[in-house]
Amino acid sequence: MIPGRPVVQAPTLRESDAAARPAGSHRVWLRALELTAPITKTPDRVLPTVIDELAAHLDEAPALLSDRESLTYRALTERANRYGGWALEHGIGTGDAVALFMPNRPEYLAIWLGVTRVGGVVALLNTNLAGSALAHCIDLVAPRHVIVAAELIAPFMTALPHLAGAATIWVHGTGHDDFPRVDLDVDRRAGEPLGRADRRPPTIEDRALYIYTSGTTGLPKAASVSHFRLMQWSHWFAGLMDVRGGDRMYDCLPMYHSVGGVVAPGAALVGGASVALREKFSARDFWRDVVRWDCTLFQYIGELCRYLLHAEPTACEAEHRIRLCCGNGLRPDVWEDFKRRFGIPRILEFYAATEGNVSMFNVEGKPGAIGRIPPFLAHRFPAALVRFDVAREAPARDAQGRCIRCATNEVGEAIGKIVEDPSNPGRRFEAYTSEEATEQKILRDVFEPGDAWFRTGDLMRRDEDDYYYFIDRVGDTFRWKGENVATLEVAEAICAFPGIREASVYGVAVPGADGRAGMAAVVLDAEPDLAALRAHLIDRLPGYARPLFLRIRSELDVTTTFKHAKHELVRQGYDPAASADVVYFDDPERRAFVGLDQALYERIQRGRIRL
Repeated sequence: MIPGRPVVQAPTLRESDAAARPAGSHRVWLRALELTAPITKTPDRVLPTVIDELAAHLDEAPALLSDRESLTYRALTERANRYGGWALEHGIGTGDAVALFMPNRPEYLAIWLGVTRVGGVVALLNTNLAGSALAHCIDLVAPRHVIVAAELIAPFMTALPHLAGAATIWVHGTGHDDFPRVDLDVDRRAGEPLGRADRRPPTIEDRALYIYTSGTTGLPKAASVSHFRLMQWSHWFAGLMDVRGGDRMYDCLPMYHSVGGVVAPGAALVGGASVALREKFSARDFWRDVVRWDCTLFQYIGELCRYLLHAEPTACEAEHRIRLCCGNGLRPDVWEDFKRRFGIPRILEFYAATEGNVSMFNVEGKPGAIGRIPPFLAHRFPAALVRFDVAREAPARDAQGRCIRCATNEVGEAIGKIVEDPSNPGRRFEAYTSEEATEQKILRDVFEPGDAWFRTGDLMRRDEDDYYYFIDRVGDTFRWKGENVATLEVAEAICAFPGIREASVYGVAVPGADGRAGMAAVVLDAEPDLAALRAHLIDRLPGYARPLFLRIRSELDVTTTFKHAKHELVRQGYDPAASADVVYFDDPERRAFVGLDQALYERIQRGRIRL
């Protein structure tokens, strides 16, 4: 037994298991298709049903592992049944919402599997929220009940004065006698399967979860997620990753998001594997956890891999048995170094959105690409790139009012055709709770009268081999000197300079100038040679894309999915008095980065310096 490891153990991955795995991209696609094909043929078989079937077969095999507790397949389905009984007794009908405010733990999955199996809908609340922002998310779905983990009562209480609804509040855990204990209520129930007469079993057409957008461009929106999507995501990724019973998935991503809460645990469980859950990502403990839990898979998102690459080396990073990592947002400038340093045999990068109908998968492992759509699957993933007008922040239209398809290697916004096809629900846009927010994501009369397409809000390009590459978010790209500047491309060029650990690029308004000037907030590993950095940027970037301003920070604010939070940086702009950070200006007269003091700032504000 590995020291510190829970007693519950899964079978190890045998050499014969590895040899039996399919090789080649076509076989990977075929396995994913094989697992997902039956979903629409049995509409009353939903993910909680699948877990029940697995429990009957796998029984005491480990399902969910954590330092807090571990659940076998049998224990997971019994716990879910108890929550199903709780939901029925407390009046949760078909479509009624229950909000869940809880950190990562096995109980989290048991709760929403239980409530959704009887027709309820669970809203997965961001555990970093408080006050009016948290109240906004709760009010969006008007829940009948809210389940709050005991350790999160303090931030939850700050939201209470702002709540418009009158939901019943339940606490999970000890120390708060003002609310009923959901864990005590559930523990008194039997874990036997609920009879059909006692429950209202959902179908794949019914809503199962509300998962919220990040809110980086405004208040979060609640995206509807059907039982079909839960089945599709779980089985599709189980196929692409070729999950088997000997696998273990390491999941340190927030369970209130689709990747950490559905894709990672769902793909592992439907494949008969185990999931090791950690409450929060830790670069220091990551590889120690992976080795301690004997994991063979892990899920990544955003900048997680960059953080690991910049962490101090540990012995554990070379002792793991990871055969594949899966995720989205692995930057091209990190890909090869990450794979080489940590000995990762295979990286499965993908692109998808919780509410959207556009998805791509890089099963071949081409560095930097977010995926491609094989010709034999084009009818299942109808996507297009259309020319984008950055000034209007909308797709460009021709003289007839139609959108214009991008040429090879031309940057445009990715869109997906919305089709109400019962045989392929994945082509739908399942929308938000807000009709206004839903309509803003739909592009109409795109290529022909009456057609409708989902706007991803993401700019991409497609190369000669049909691989797609992420360029930027629509709101992040800005115009300067009549040219479009993609912030991610600039950030990659900056981070390629020695001593720069991280960079966040954005546009700032300059009085009298057309467009927005580039600015970069950077985190350093060492004191920079500004002259060498300027030469490096001149060599790497065209003049319009080079940042005029540099802001030196000790760290960059990020969202829980490791996206850079830029709103406050943009608001403060390049004013040296707005923060304690050192700001530099690429002075065109001196042809050098110079310290930006208040006097120089005022000269720029008054137009005394020609930019």
